[in-house]
Amino acid sequence: MLEQLEKNIGYTFKNKELLKKALTHTSYAYENKIESNEKLEFLGDSILEFVSSKYIYENYTKLKEGEMTKVRAEVVCEKSLYTVAKRHNFSDFLYMGKSEYNCNGNKKTAVLADSVEAVIAAIFFDGGLESAEKFIVENLKEAIELSTKNVGMKDYKTVLQEKLQRNGDVCIKYSVIKTEGPDHDKTFTVKVECDGKKLATGKGKTKKNAEMCAAEKALQII
Repeated sequence: MLEQLEKNIGYTFKNKELLKKALTHTSYAYENKIESNEKLEFLGDSILEFVSSKYIYENYTKLKEGEMTKVRAEVVCEKSLYTVAKRHNFSDFLYMGKSEYNCNGNKKTAVLADSVEAVIAAIFFDGGLESAEKFIVENLKEAIELSTKNVGMKDYKTVLQEKLQRNGDVCIKYSVIKTEGPDHDKTFTVKVECDGKKLATGKGKTKKNAEMCAAEKALQII
């Protein structure tokens, strides 16, 4: 069973028990009186922060300290780690207690994100920092690249809001009108409206970027 996950993540464990512990939720540990993945998760979080900081520092030399901090925060967050877990089907391999599993605990965002951190620590113990670093970089480099492109982006949404509300409150609404591409490479089209009137549309690889693009275009029109 775990061999498939090893294929998914591109790392083969010498000590399979480490991987099993990394995938052991507290509910399963309690039922079977064994150790959960919580301590591995604790260490994995620190390794993740260090490796991502090192990667950003070495590869994005033009970023300022504050910008590097923003990029790191965006790529080591729960949502980002959940995406990594989904990509490798972690939910199929978690050891969950019966009641937790029946409540779809193996698909919860926090549970899956935590399991990624635990697996990072397990890889570190099994193969050293270099192996852990390889896993982290391979799974987060695209998210880091995307984040660095947007970190210095002017907040057009705030500027647009200030302009439109100069003479009183108005209702500004952003909504997705089109989604294109596969799950791992979606493109969103968003429209921005003011008091029900369409101002502009914008495209982006994330909803946030599409909204920012729509706001920028709206500013050019008004």
